[in-house]
Amino acid sequence: MILEIDENHHDYILRAAQAIRNGRLVAMPTETVYGLAANAFDKKAVAGIFALKGRPQDNPLIVHVDSVPMAKNLAEFDEKAERRAEKFWPGPLTMVLKSRGAVPDGVTAGLDTVGIRMPDCDVALALISAAGVPLAAPSANKSGSPSPTSAAHVASDFGEDLLILDAGECNVGVESTVVDMTRETPIILRPGAVTQDMLEEVIGPVECARAFSPMEEGRPAAPGMKYRHYAPAASMVVVEGDTASVAEAIKYLYDKDLKKGEKPLVMAAKEHKRFYGRRDVAVTGSIEDLRGVAKSLYALLRDADAAGYTSILFEAVPKEGIGFAVMNRVYKAAAYNIVRV
Repeated sequence: MILEIDENHHDYILRAAQAIRNGRLVAMPTETVYGLAANAFDKKAVAGIFALKGRPQDNPLIVHVDSVPMAKNLAEFDEKAERRAEKFWPGPLTMVLKSRGAVPDGVTAGLDTVGIRMPDCDVALALISAAGVPLAAPSANKSGSPSPTSAAHVASDFGEDLLILDAGECNVGVESTVVDMTRETPIILRPGAVTQDMLEEVIGPVECARAFSPMEEGRPAAPGMKYRHYAPAASMVVVEGDTASVAEAIKYLYDKDLKKGEKPLVMAAKEHKRFYGRRDVAVTGSIEDLRGVAKSLYALLRDADAAGYTSILFEAVPKEGIGFAVMNRVYKAAAYNIVRV
């Protein structure tokens, strides 16, 4: 059931909060993507997240809070964590901290750490506050598929039996930055809208885990590290290099796919659309506005599947600013099928 939230429907938030307290799952909006939320203290409800998504049990969940005091009840905060929370919360930053053992192992995947963030979304914060508990919430999609940035995306994956709070499209469009604060030098486990440069301005040196190669073995310390994520049903190839060479390579691959009976689609910046003639092109945004590219990415992948495209040829964007996070997601969506020219 989709409940559209506006100033006249605060009762919908109270209704969803009661559902959370009763052990049910609720899809909630955040500034990043829509989340599939459950009471983080409720083992059975948390297990329901994994069952509904088809999510591997060793993939930890992020816990969403409405205040720093709520976060401190769940994890150990040091001075660096305090400074980061002051600067970036509410916002798209998840901090991995030493757990106090308050949440069940299902949330942490058996690790001694827990990922926590305070979302920059009035509806999400109101839901947490009304429920009176922190919410464990991964993206509200079937595991492995493109994340949802609208209520319609959630309903497409799960149907309308799930209670869905609709607050419109997400403003950021890619998942939060995840940074492990338990190391002497903090390390980014998953890139997002809060970049390495932004973090280093606040607390000094920060490392970044491999963002553009797959994790083959071991337990992931954060979501989005080990398994194939964000992937459309269509096959996908990422093409990167100088603009002219990328365009020529994409045209060659497009025509080759067409001859094989595929239904190919180019995804390219609006500045480059003219290079592809009459070929089908979905505009990702402007190379001058990578935040716009991030915001549109998952919707474009979902739209391509809905339109019946069987192959996607993605024109790489610069790995700078939020473009670093965009390309991390695109590489994973393409199963690291990359052509460099």
